[in-house]
Amino acid sequence: MSETLGDFLLVRAGPLRLGFPLDQVVEVSELGSVHSVPSHAPALRGVTVSRGRVVPLVHLGALLGSEGIPDQQSGTAVLTALGGHAVCLEVDEADVITREELLPVPANEPIPWALAVVRRDDGLIPILNLGALAERLANREPDA
Repeated sequence: MSETLGDFLLVRAGPLRLGFPLDQVVEVSELGSVHSVPSHAPALRGVTVSRGRVVPLVHLGALLGSEGIPDQQSGTAVLTALGGHAVCLEVDEADVITREELLPVPANEPIPWALAVVRRDDGLIPILNLGALAERLANREPDA
């Protein structure tokens, strides 16, 4: 067992339960207006205004490949930095902040975008590696 504890924001994006390292979350907010923009990135819903700045809005479930972008937006965004740029990640629900023990990603789990997992009553929850998400958004696979 690991002795490393971390603070996480637990979210749901489609069928996925995920954790954001709390030190990488700038803000959780309700989505305002979303404006479509031309893009080849299949997970990009558009742009929105957060903290007075226009930022990309990326649907997290679509970015991770669990689903396409649903027609109906969720209404919840997590503002963070991907690749050094402010980005809002659309999630269905941001429900709890928790302190949990970090565990290594199981070798049989194909989740290259996770830096670790935490064990909860409902199973293992991947903790997002925002660097790997930035690579994925740029249509490149993260380094192994």
